[in-house]
Amino acid sequence: MSEPTPRPGILEIAPYVPGDSSIPGKARTIKLSSNEGALGPSPAAMRALAETAADIHRYPDGGAAALCEAIGRAHGLDPARIVCGAGSDELITLLVRGYAGPDDEVLTHAHAFVMYRLAGLSVGARVVEAPERDLTADVDALLAAVTPRTRIVFIANPNNPTGTYVPQAELERLRAGLPDDVVLVIDSAYAEYVTRNDYAAGESLVDRGRNTVMTRTFSKIYGLGGVRLGWAYCPEPIADVLHRIRSPFNINAPAQAAGIAAVGDTDFLARSRDHNAAWLPWISERIAAAGFPVTPSVGNFVLVEFAAEEGQNAEAALAHLARYGLIPRAVGGNRLPGHLRITVGLEDEMRTLVEAIEAFAG
Repeated sequence: MSEPTPRPGILEIAPYVPGDSSIPGKARTIKLSSNEGALGPSPAAMRALAETAADIHRYPDGGAAALCEAIGRAHGLDPARIVCGAGSDELITLLVRGYAGPDDEVLTHAHAFVMYRLAGLSVGARVVEAPERDLTADVDALLAAVTPRTRIVFIANPNNPTGTYVPQAELERLRAGLPDDVVLVIDSAYAEYVTRNDYAAGESLVDRGRNTVMTRTFSKIYGLGGVRLGWAYCPEPIADVLHRIRSPFNINAPAQAAGIAAVGDTDFLARSRDHNAAWLPWISERIAAAGFPVTPSVGNFVLVEFAAEEGQNAEAALAHLARYGLIPRAVGGNRLPGHLRITVGLEDEMRTLVEAIEAFAG
């Protein structure tokens, strides 16, 4: 008997596996596997979320107009060119659906966020991953990988899971070197954490032409991963395409309310940024001092390399940290099997982490 056959590329997808959130037999766990905001959600967002309860029988605003206005005010952007999605994941998928298909190529870099690959495969496109240099996206390698079939280029900046970034001047060189009909997507999910003077999230490149998009998320510094909310800043024609293919009510009403409140809670944003600025270098230095190389990160997480030998490899480290109730993220899916990604958490969590890693080092 015959049976339905999925489109080419679908069965090449390994379903996305989220970070673990529990350890069997442990009453208390410290989840450091998903790069969630250390301080939790904005108090203003929590209040706004609660206030929507009486109206959840109503459909939300289909265009999330008030949310786009709030994001535009906070970032000095034109709200008409902002498109909101159920996390930036949805926007990545929509961009690929809108601009790539079978026989096309989706280009990204070797250890980039895995969603670019999944989105490309889902439309039957060929996913090309350019080599990186020192676990950082390499502009020359990306440009060398462009072919007449390239339709869209994704660069995560900062990158997850490496924590590395490409300076603004290099992003400009990448855009200048790409054909005008290739969409460049700058995924700036961790932009709020970056304090480097040579970094820019991508707004200026979007404003200069009709072929660059910047994506952002509320899941990280704003602490709203549970409501699934992201946004894209686009040229008008690309925004139009995304609105045509997104679901009619893709942002639920509680998420819209929480997002409006969160983007206006500047005090919480500053506290979250300051917390990360204090503890990111602290754990980086202490873990490196214990003998495990740490990739310099500008996000809210670190990528730690463990020895290849069995007793001190990443698998052994994962098991050891579990005894302390710690849950980091294995990143074999990003082809980094010798590493673990560890999120910056609260002070007591970070002290427990360092104690456990120092004990592992012996």
